[in-house]
Amino acid sequence: MKSANLTLLCATILLAALTFPVTSFTQTPAQTRRQRRPTSYLVFNLGTFGGTSSSGNTINDLGWVMGNANLAGNQTSNAALWIYGRKVDLGTLGGPNSSVAWPVHNTSGMISGIAETSIIDPLGEIWSCGYFFPTFTGHTCQGFLWQDGIMAALPTLGGNNGYGAGMNNHGQIVGWAENTTQDPTCNAPQVLQFEAVVWQWKRNKIETQSLPPLSPDPDGAATDINDEGQVVGISGLCSNAVGGASAIHALLWEDGVPTDLGNLGGQAWNTPSAINNKGEIVGFSNTSGDENAGLNPHAFLWTKENGMQDLGTLSGDSVSEAVSINDQGKIVGLSCVDNTFSSCRGFLWQDGVMTDLNTLIQPGNLSIYTANDINSSGEIAGVAVDSATGEFLAMIAVPGPYNPGVAPSAQRDQSASKPASPEGIIVPRVGLRSSAHRAPASQ
Repeated sequence: MKSANLTLLCATILLAALTFPVTSFTQTPAQTRRQRRPTSYLVFNLGTFGGTSSSGNTINDLGWVMGNANLAGNQTSNAALWIYGRKVDLGTLGGPNSSVAWPVHNTSGMISGIAETSIIDPLGEIWSCGYFFPTFTGHTCQGFLWQDGIMAALPTLGGNNGYGAGMNNHGQIVGWAENTTQDPTCNAPQVLQFEAVVWQWKRNKIETQSLPPLSPDPDGAATDINDEGQVVGISGLCSNAVGGASAIHALLWEDGVPTDLGNLGGQAWNTPSAINNKGEIVGFSNTSGDENAGLNPHAFLWTKENGMQDLGTLSGDSVSEAVSINDQGKIVGLSCVDNTFSSCRGFLWQDGVMTDLNTLIQPGNLSIYTANDINSSGEIAGVAVDSATGEFLAMIAVPGPYNPGVAPSAQRDQSASKPASPEGIIVPRVGLRSSAHRAPASQ
């Protein structure tokens, strides 16, 4: 199970990168003066659907945590919503697996994600979704829109598969979908070309708009969209339809026009993960190598003023990924010893400083493996590891009264308790699994 989790980690990473000048992040004296000690957090595990792992992949401003949780036997995983003390299984599109894998920041009760259908892929493709689930099933996969207990499939561009990623407050969903073109840049068993897509729920129907890749790239994918309609994603070769050479260029689309965000020195695995409403973009970029290179990323922050800045890693680590940024400019992600992703720590970046979140939480069995999303209240969704069981657990980290300066013996271990968050979410005491670019997960 653990080795499968590590494989997914590499696969869940997906796309990006080249051109703009790269700038290493340096602090100005004014930034140094503004530095504040990061908030302390109370961490709670969220539970599963009967299996032994789960992953909190995103959190909206209502405090809804979304992700995926294993079912009994750990062979399948379903999209999960943790809300008001309840675990909600969002179901599938008729197949074995589903997940909410990217930022979903809608506060109107709409959720986007990916789900397998009951149809076996006629071309035998693994497709992008196959890297995000515990086992490969051979079923086709499509993006979904979930609302009021109903899951609806997002249309493809004529091909067999699609992928629903980020979602904004206007009901716009981004992702990627196959068309009917057989692409010679694909690596077997991938066959069909894919394009970045924006889906819009309007007048009781779903409208579909494709976004062009950066010329001359044949393929593209979108990962997130903010409330201003700015879209981030990647373009490159068809390759395996996930990461690597599919992510040669990191992109920002404005009014449908792609702009190259640059890279940190590598020609593959360069992926924007999230964009906030100020247009600030975070993600990860290979620091060296051509389009055939393995994963060797550093976290980045891109702004219009400064371009792409290398955020580095936590002390002693060699790779990192920035996964989310809120409108206050706080960034979360993971920093790892090496590119096997077997030893990682969730981080919080603010005021120019990257801090290990595990230095800010209450003592106990839980340690944060990855921080996957942060909302406007500073609540963090991600994955924690239970040192007592070795399990990867969906978690929420809530700003709280824990004081890292006080001896652990003077503070209560709350890793398995059931407090209420500021939004009233009663956090269940069961913990479970993990995901990938949101933690290791099964694959």
